[in-house]
Amino acid sequence: MKQAYDAIVIGGGFFGCKLSLYLKQYLRRILIVEKEVDLLQRASYVNQARVHNGYHYPRSILTGLRSKVNFPKFINEYQDCVDSSFDKYYAIGKILSKVTANQFKLFCQRIDVPIEPAPQAVKKLFNYTIIEEVFRTQEYAFDAVKLKNRVLNELEAASVEIQLNSQVVKVKDLDNLGMEIFIKSENNCDSVTAKYVFNCTYSGINQILRASDLPIIPLKHELAEMALVAVPEPLKHLGITVMCGPFFSIMPFPSRGLHTLSHVRYTPHCYWQDSEDFCVDFGISPSKIPRKTNYLQMVRDAERYMPILKECRHVDSIWEVKTVLPQSEVDDSRPILFKKDQGIKNLTCILGGKIDNVYDIPDELQFLNSKESLR
Repeated sequence: MKQAYDAIVIGGGFFGCKLSLYLKQYLRRILIVEKEVDLLQRASYVNQARVHNGYHYPRSILTGLRSKVNFPKFINEYQDCVDSSFDKYYAIGKILSKVTANQFKLFCQRIDVPIEPAPQAVKKLFNYTIIEEVFRTQEYAFDAVKLKNRVLNELEAASVEIQLNSQVVKVKDLDNLGMEIFIKSENNCDSVTAKYVFNCTYSGINQILRASDLPIIPLKHELAEMALVAVPEPLKHLGITVMCGPFFSIMPFPSRGLHTLSHVRYTPHCYWQDSEDFCVDFGISPSKIPRKTNYLQMVRDAERYMPILKECRHVDSIWEVKTVLPQSEVDDSRPILFKKDQGIKNLTCILGGKIDNVYDIPDELQFLNSKESLR
């Protein structure tokens, strides 16, 4: 007899883990299936470990407002995983920028986040022939390893079951009896049943839908490189973002004791899209795409704005497939995607644009309060 669960959560990233904890308020037996050998190994670790306060989205006031609401929730709940030991500055470029310094100030006032002029010691780090203004803001980073350990303890305390090194191949509708979930592990293929399935596989959402002969969701993916660098002493306790256009960020990456350097133009190495009317190549395997670093292009362009960056030392690069909604290309917004009943009743797909909009999930789970859902 197949094992029966109330819910299967596919994907053991931060969203899948946190969702499982939310589900325990409604359901008894929950299983997380993760294809990696540990939790929080992919996007939750590799994407820049920043905790937003909305500054990054002057062209999407809704994303800015959601960040303003969710930022303190993450900081308060996971304060033992948060690194607030550095100062964060946002600089506005004079050329190619999609916002001016005044527009950025007005945006910050509208979403009510703190902002103040940078001190002279910091301004001296910038080339003011191509930088309009620099502002001190409030933004932090998190240690992804500490966060993983914290979440793992929470899952164990809540008796959420975890199956690592295992991949969900497809999902099959069992009509009114729920779903059958086919799971492939190193030496075994098995299946379990569940009333609810939550697909939290980030860039892998459509692979599971397509393998299950279900409608896919329009998504854009890019292979992204984050350069890990050792920074000179004046930058060790700083995070910098030059925006809003083809610019860059250099942020502390606490779990490695280094900084990440990302560049709007050079961090993406290639991209592809999933859509019903687009030629979808599901044969693309990101692991087979060559990984030749763009670090030199990143740092050479960035040091035009901050000459001190030429003193950085490239240590390593981390790579991940970054996935966004196509409509986010216009305004750089990062809404959460929550698609319920995606081709099968009670199959839900969730894509988090950034880590702290996980706090938008509980409102979406209210349907579990209905009597029908608890049968």
